[in-house]
Order: sequence, then C-alpha cells, then structure tokens
Amino acid sequence: MVREKIRSHYQFNHRALKMECLDSEFPNPIGIAAGFDKNGEITKSLIDLGFGFAEIGTVTPDAQDGESKPRLFRLPKDAGMINRLAFNGEGADRVKMRMKSMGNVSAPISVNIGKMNQSGPEDAVEDYVKVFETLYEFPDYFVINVSCPNTPEVYDESSPERLSEVFGALQEKNRENKPIAVKVGPDYGSKEKRANLSKAIEVAEEHDIKAIVATNTTTDHSQIKSKHGQEWGGVSGKPLEQKATETVEYIYGMTDLPVIGVGGVDSAESAYRKIRRGASLVQIYTGFVYKGPSLARQITRGLVELLEKDGYASIEEVVGIDCKEA
Repeated sequence: MVREKIRSHYQFNHRALKMECLDSEFPNPIGIAAGFDKNGEITKSLIDLGFGFAEIGTVTPDAQDGESKPRLFRLPKDAGMINRLAFNGEGADRVKMRMKSMGNVSAPISVNIGKMNQSGPEDAVEDYVKVFETLYEFPDYFVINVSCPNTPEVYDESSPERLSEVFGALQEKNRENKPIAVKVGPDYGSKEKRANLSKAIEVAEEHDIKAIVATNTTTDHSQIKSKHGQEWGGVSGKPLEQKATETVEYIYGMTDLPVIGVGGVDSAESAYRKIRRGASLVQIYTGFVYKGPSLARQITRGLVELLEKDGYASIEEVVGIDCKEA
C-alpha cells in the first residue's frame, strides 16, 4: 500500500518516453547512476520514485572500506560534488543476497562491476569475472567500470590492451549473451587522449560490448568556486556537464553503439540536451542529491512538454538530432 502511494505520487508514465535499448524496454530514459545505491539496498524504492532504470554498484568481489573519511564534499556554489569513495561496498555476495530477495522490478536494473582497489592487472581480470559470475542471473545488463578517478592508480586499466583482456574474459563467461556496457571518463581534451578513447570504443565493438556509458567523474577542478573545491577526488554535477555532453556527442559520432549520458543532469532541459546530442538514456546522481525525490518526475514530465513543443512523438526520435543536423 505504501509503495503504491509513493508510485502514484512520483511516477510519471507516458508512451512518448519509452526507449528500446540493451535488449530491454525502459519506461523512461532517466536513470539513477552508479554510486548512489552501491549495495542494492534501495533499488526498488528508486524505481518507485519514477526512475526508468537503476544501476547498482560499483560492486567488487569482496567488501572493502574505500578511502578514509571525509570523502564526499558538496560544492553548493557550483551545484556539484567531489567524491573519493573508491569503491567502498559490501561485496558481491551481499549484493547477490539482496538481488535474490528483490523479486520482480518494473524497470531495467544493471550492475556496475569493478576491481578491488589494490588488485594488479592479473588479479583485476579475476575480480571482474568473479562479480560477473556471482551476480549473472539478476541484472538486465552489466556496466564495466574502468574509469573511476578515485581508485589507486596501480596501472592503466582503461588502456586498449587491458580493456581487450577484460572484455574477452567476461564474454567467455557470458553464456546467455547478456548486454555489457563500459563506462568511460570525460577527460579527453588532447588529441592523444581522444585517440585513446577512439581506440577503446573500437575494442568495445570488437568484443561485442553493447553500450558506452559517458561519463565518469572528472579530475578537472579548475573552475570550482566552492569551499572544498580543491579536495582531491572526482567532480560530478554541473561542473561536469559540458565535458560529459561533449564526450557523449563525440562517441555518438563514431559508433552505432547506444550511449548512456551521465554528468550534470538536474532538469528536463539538461537531460534533453544530452539526448539531442546522442544519449539514448541519461543517468542522474548529484542532481538527485540537491533536488530531492521528485526530480525524476519533474524531468520526465518536462521531457514530454519539450517533445510536444518541438513536434516529436517520442524520445527515440530526438536521440542525436543535434548531431545529425550539424
């Protein structure tokens, strides 16, 4: 009864918002990003609040504490946050227990998987495979997190060679051909870094990866005005929005893989910008922290109004339209 009342108050359903992607039907394109529900504790509640999908994790093979506290800072003048959580979580077995008891969920669920913070190259592959196999039966798709700026830099896990090894190992275990996505970072300002991103996407295509999540947090603190702006860690929210949207557009222009856009989304207008620049789906984290539980409803209602204003019948029609018209 309580869930029904919450759903009736917060959910907004409209046929124009449905999206076919990653072998699933999404009731709307607005999801909750990884990092918010690290251990699968509130997944169904997030869907009740009107999100069209939710991502659990990052999940590691075993429990780990992450960085010491304080490790999360609000940037109120910038509408952003800095985090250096570093994959703190309860581990794959605990998440499996929760997902097993979750029952049916009315929207797609993904699991974001990562390695233990101190794992080197060989151990890391085993880490990804262990989480993948432990949780394999539960999510609709998986996301491989190889771009977190807050974990110890034991080695470059986003290099094409390392990606190829990780993707290959996971696909060997992918007995039912579940969709796998990979999450990339936003800091590709130089030609060399753009070339590395292009190569990473080529590797993803070669290994039948089904989507690109763009982006993780940024290490660029240069424009931040808030008190804790120079604390080390990944920056999310509004300071990330432009970089993230530019990365979405760049990826959309070089691959047919769907893009999941993340970074600085806190309104229907900011979600619409990402979709028009190439995102099939959009995820929220920091905007939800600042604007509260009604944000998904506000955005989905607003998206329908924007579609009607521009003369479109469905959200699928506008994916990448600003790129196509350029």
